[in-house]
Amino acid sequence: MTTPLGGPDAPQVVRTDEARFANLPGYPFESCYADVGNPYGPEALQMHYIDEGPRDAPPVLMVHGEPTWSYVYRKLIPVFAAAGLRAIAVDQIGFGRSDKLTRPAHYTFAHHVRWLGALIHALDLREITLVCQDWGGPVGMGALAAAPDRFARVVAGNTMLHTAEPSLEGRIEWAAHASGDANATVATALLDWMHVSHRSLDFEASPSVAFATARAVAPEVLAAYDAPFPSEWHKAGMRHFPALIPVTPTDPGAEINRQTWEALSRFDRPFLTLFGDRDPPTRGWDAIFRERVPGAAGQPHQTLENAGHFWQEDCGEEAARIIVEWIQSTS
Repeated sequence: MTTPLGGPDAPQVVRTDEARFANLPGYPFESCYADVGNPYGPEALQMHYIDEGPRDAPPVLMVHGEPTWSYVYRKLIPVFAAAGLRAIAVDQIGFGRSDKLTRPAHYTFAHHVRWLGALIHALDLREITLVCQDWGGPVGMGALAAAPDRFARVVAGNTMLHTAEPSLEGRIEWAAHASGDANATVATALLDWMHVSHRSLDFEASPSVAFATARAVAPEVLAAYDAPFPSEWHKAGMRHFPALIPVTPTDPGAEINRQTWEALSRFDRPFLTLFGDRDPPTRGWDAIFRERVPGAAGQPHQTLENAGHFWQEDCGEEAARIIVEWIQSTS
């Protein structure tokens, strides 16, 4: 019988057995680890990352979202490395091969930003091209806001920066905006997503990937997305991410995103939007980024055709080639 998540016998930190990652399709990369802070104990948490290509080359930092891990970037990594770039794809804490705290409340938006920032500083990354999707956007751009001089450019792909401000009304398909002083309007689909991860008896990553891609995904690939999460102890971070979406202006995450928007309002380095065309959850955010970030002006923003929320799965190699050409043109 499995001990309930967060029960008295639950370990504070677990790591997925390496055997779960054996022979995953299209993921032959060597594992690397960096120590990042642990706000709940004396021992540092270990964050896993892939590091391919020349170590002295400009880094492309890929940050995943919910409920995936660095596996989602497996099609992009070889293209970046072959172009002479340093391809770094992280597993956020609670995901992939990274350490996993076992209680959902251990995971906060601010902790995720600090953990990524700790890895950036541990590797002393500079001249970073950030490639971020889904929660990789708020976390990755939150890290940028904390250390903007380390970032040379940003690729925002099917991501968002929720603040629930009234001006978002009518701008994004999955609504989340203040309605007067004491109310908020939130799309039913967004509320359902925020609740399902906590209410589902057996929450898995693969159904979300299958649902939010526009092209067929092989069963063995879908199984790879489930590999890091063999038990409820391993799923705490994955279950909790949707609950961290700021849908009211008073949410702590809304304040984090407001600070990120403030930093982005001064970011005049190249900023590219690369959104799949079949993704209602993020539809509209690309236009907002293009309007608000100075570095987005004049850039060759693109819409990926027949691509869903997880465009890395639908057309990863194509997207990587677009990004490489853009990096070369803006270097």
